[in-house]
Amino acid sequence: MDEFNLIDAFFARHQSRRRDVVIGIGDDGAVVQPAAEHELVIATDTMVEGVHFDSTTPPRALGHKIAAVNISDLAAMGAEPSWLTLALTLPRVDRDWLEEFSAGLFEIADYYHCALVGGDTTRGPLTLTVTAQGQLPKGKAISRGKAKPGDWIYVSGDLGDAGLGLAVSQQRVEVASRHLKRVYDKLHYPMPRVALGQALRGIASACIDVSDGLLADLGQILKQSNCAAQVQIDKLPLSLALTETLEAEDALRYALTSGDDYELCFTLPEQHRGQLETRIAHTAIKPVCIGQVVGGDKGKIRLRDGADEWQFAAAVQPGYNHFNDND
Repeated sequence: MDEFNLIDAFFARHQSRRRDVVIGIGDDGAVVQPAAEHELVIATDTMVEGVHFDSTTPPRALGHKIAAVNISDLAAMGAEPSWLTLALTLPRVDRDWLEEFSAGLFEIADYYHCALVGGDTTRGPLTLTVTAQGQLPKGKAISRGKAKPGDWIYVSGDLGDAGLGLAVSQQRVEVASRHLKRVYDKLHYPMPRVALGQALRGIASACIDVSDGLLADLGQILKQSNCAAQVQIDKLPLSLALTETLEAEDALRYALTSGDDYELCFTLPEQHRGQLETRIAHTAIKPVCIGQVVGGDKGKIRLRDGADEWQFAAAVQPGYNHFNDND
């Protein structure tokens, strides 16, 4: 099977239902028509075998996740996902693998009404790259750099479960059978908070998706906003899978530092808290307030347990970094 037959067999056959795709797969480039008075948000992410996943990871999960992590970036900026391109590097053509991978990719793309409009295929070490484009009304993008002292800090859901799923898959931790599906799904099949991201337009002062760990990602908001924060560890949303599997400090370490949760972390001025409640009343998402932005050292996060200062018994890395020799 050559490159063009591969594209036809597994990707071009899936026809877009979006009317704004003028020219899709099969030409030198895609042509799309953004909505009037809208801006584009563009995000790119790469997953490499041996770095982000191993050979035991199901190909359907890889197809889902490489789309999901990009859609999550769009969600963090308040955008509506619209179009994807895929660059796929394969060591060989494996029809069964491609069938499963493309099924996972299109399942989540269809769920968010997002069209695959082009890309590239090459031979080499297994590498997956997706570029996602989304749309939002002009001037409504949510950035990381506008948080202010007094803003409240929220997260959209439980933290640490994906990290626990990774530890289980690497046989570093055992969980009860009743928790296995949850932690594996959180690791392999994350669901971006698209509806919440759009609800935050015009009311959130800053937002980021939690891909590298809460401390690391919240730290990005604080550095770009020239602020500090207090985070209440007693307010962190933790699942039963996490708290029934790990000792208390280990559970907190997973929640604060492990990546791949793809929940949204956002800051909200006091005067917009009621609007948030109103905008998400029809959804199942229940963001949790975990602390507050304060003045002080740029990027500094102080942990508190109730009214008391709290710190880990041993030093921890705040999150994942590709170029940190300790990771």
